[in-house]
Amino acid sequence: MASEPIVILDGGRRTPRADILIKNREPGLFSRFSTTQLGGMAIAAALEHTALDPALIGHVVMGMAQHSHRDSIYAAQGMRWRGGLPDDVPALTVARICGSGAEAVAVGAEMMLAGVRHDSERPFSLVGGAESMQYPFCLYNYRGKKVGAAVQKYGPIHARSLSGGEYLQDMLLMSLYDPGAKMAMANTAEELARRYQISREQADEFGYRSHRLAKQARDAGHFAEEIAPISVEVDAAEPAIMVEHDTHILDNASMDKMARLAPAFEPGGIVTAGNASAVVDGAAAMIIGKESEAEKHGARPLARIIGMGVAACDPRIMGWGPVPSTKKALASAGIKGSDVDIVELNEAFAPQALAVIRDFAEMGIDPERVNPMGGAIALGHPLGATGAILTLTCAYALRRHNKRYGVVTMCIGGGQGISLALESVQ
Repeated sequence: MASEPIVILDGGRRTPRADILIKNREPGLFSRFSTTQLGGMAIAAALEHTALDPALIGHVVMGMAQHSHRDSIYAAQGMRWRGGLPDDVPALTVARICGSGAEAVAVGAEMMLAGVRHDSERPFSLVGGAESMQYPFCLYNYRGKKVGAAVQKYGPIHARSLSGGEYLQDMLLMSLYDPGAKMAMANTAEELARRYQISREQADEFGYRSHRLAKQARDAGHFAEEIAPISVEVDAAEPAIMVEHDTHILDNASMDKMARLAPAFEPGGIVTAGNASAVVDGAAAMIIGKESEAEKHGARPLARIIGMGVAACDPRIMGWGPVPSTKKALASAGIKGSDVDIVELNEAFAPQALAVIRDFAEMGIDPERVNPMGGAIALGHPLGATGAILTLTCAYALRRHNKRYGVVTMCIGGGQGISLALESVQ
């Protein structure tokens, strides 16, 4: 990017990522929080840990993929006030499905670079993403119909008033089917497995790698500087639980256990519950600004955003999107694949990630530099938040290991990819 660099300030924070269900039976630890509440928690934590006067923040841009609660329509605006920013700070919600969190970072940077809507009096923006994956069950085509004793215009419908044979649809399950591709997201990963001749054993090995590396990183405290612990009251009669870590990491993962899991989406398929991304709730937020403004106001930069790329592909192989988008981001940054020290690639599904990593190797990116702290198979993928979470993870890891260049990238349902290139500020 030829213009003045946009920097991510030190102090960005994310929530832990919490499974939507505990042991697939009980409500998840964050099930009592809406997307706006999670986003507000992340914003409050970022404001607390970033050495900048909040009065200098002129915009909020937050990603969110899906409406999941009654307050979701307010999205970034709800996150803004819950996070503690005043009413005169405008807030924008962006939605590029799985890439929404990265899109929010990009849009915030582009607003500054374009200058058209940039607030020169308040030159910093707070960006990030949030997602509660506690998607509702929905009832369609009942407005204006007689339900019970009255015609239903507005408001809730009691289940007992429905006649036999009617059913609710799961918005989470429905959202994972792409009518353009005529297949569900997991089936696009199976298609990539066929095209790249990826075996079940290779997919399981990658899933095991994700858990193993995530556990190592957690135990070493590598996630601590990016996580803001969340207090959760599960039972009013019991003390609150402090959630400090991502909940899906398996302490006892093994190849034997991976191999025993049945294919989840196709007969004879290779995608299982063990090698697909975990369904979790979470949020992340950070403050960005022009490097000169950071210097002027005494704020400490963490990383520069030096390149961005977004691309589209055949929706039947939507998981391949990070390949063309990363090529664009590297070209935008003026660096080569061999220059990249750390890649944070969202692991939507193991075969999808493996296909991308093979093509990354052709670009000069060392496969061992991809997800050195595990990925979404172990850590989870809260759709609208993931891009922002990975941006923080990559930026902090570059500084921790004294490395220079990083790439954050993910595939996007419908056939897209988005990538950000970062340069650590040492």
